[in-house]
Amino acid sequence: MPRLRRPYLPGCAQHVIQSGNNRDACFVFGQDYTTYLFHLKKAAEHYDVAIHAFVLMTNHVYLLATPRDKGGISRMTQALGRRYVQYFNHTYTRSGTLWEGRYKSTLVDSETYLFTVYRYIELNPVRARMVSHESEYPWSSTRAYLLIEV
Repeated sequence: MPRLRRPYLPGCAQHVIQSGNNRDACFVFGQDYTTYLFHLKKAAEHYDVAIHAFVLMTNHVYLLATPRDKGGISRMTQALGRRYVQYFNHTYTRSGTLWEGRYKSTLVDSETYLFTVYRYIELNPVRARMVSHESEYPWSSTRAYLLIEV
């Protein structure tokens, strides 16, 4: 059975979710998060995808992003995956997949839903009881919005 086509509306943001295979960790140390963000920035710029919000949790990633064209997020995610998985596998002397299948995405088709997704992404570390306030978590877009070092 062929894969279902991903929905796309020009100028419409998407909530992107990528989880670690078998819920395993995708990030172990600070350098892992830094490396992922470096490659995310490069891939987003290259494929013309605006990243509005993000959070990198131990075993999953949430992004709020708007692609300029239909394949932008797919191409960005694929390029990012190639670079980051190669780094991760080399660093931790492992092989194989890091992510559990394809990324999942949902169209963000209203302003109300947009703000809901922002809060959902940025409060994820608080809900996981990793921090008491979202500004304390270093691997999220919250700190950038609050002009705290990222």
